[in-house]
Amino acid sequence: MDAKEIIARRVALELRDRTLVNLGIGLPTLVAKFVPKEISVAFQSENGIIGFGAPPPNGMEDPNLTDAGGGFISALPGAASFDSGTSFALIRGGHLDMTVLGGLQVDASGRLANWMVPGKLVPGMGGAMDLVVGAKRVIVAMQHAAKGQAKIVETLTLPPTATRRVSLVVTELAVIEPTPEGLLLRERAPGVSVDEIVANTGAKLLIIGDVPEMPITISDREGAAA
Repeated sequence: MDAKEIIARRVALELRDRTLVNLGIGLPTLVAKFVPKEISVAFQSENGIIGFGAPPPNGMEDPNLTDAGGGFISALPGAASFDSGTSFALIRGGHLDMTVLGGLQVDASGRLANWMVPGKLVPGMGGAMDLVVGAKRVIVAMQHAAKGQAKIVETLTLPPTATRRVSLVVTELAVIEPTPEGLLLRERAPGVSVDEIVANTGAKLLIIGDVPEMPITISDREGAAA
């Protein structure tokens, strides 16, 4: 199981029945493959759809069905499409129960940076700023480090997406909860030690007692959501 799948499977365990959830572009879209079979979730993308599922099989792609990043998605029974103005009204109006976003950095106070690397070509802010401010829960799904550099840092060196503290950070090594007291290490990935997590993290972690291994959802209906 690769790093992205570990992250997506663990994030899927944060889904709750009968909720409206935004999946950001890239890694977060993989979460749609691992919805626990006992729950029903409506996935939203800011380009204007509610009720999408995992990417279709090769050869079944529809150019009219894409996520905000242009990746192919499937539309499930009951899905609805609408203009981006309506989509952002849902986001800015506080109607999203949760958003899952990729990240470039998260700092010790729980602030996210995910929209710009100064001096480099980047996609731009998209809906990230609105999502971090408007969703009830904000989960960051990202790899723990990039090119040997920690992505969880004491202080952001990239422009922040918003001033709000995110709800949870899930990486292939750990589940970390930003709190008013600091970054709490809640879970470690199977086979990963606390010392390894600390060594790969650029910010101080709060460690209370024994840190349990993270569960990883096993779904027999991969690709399903509602």
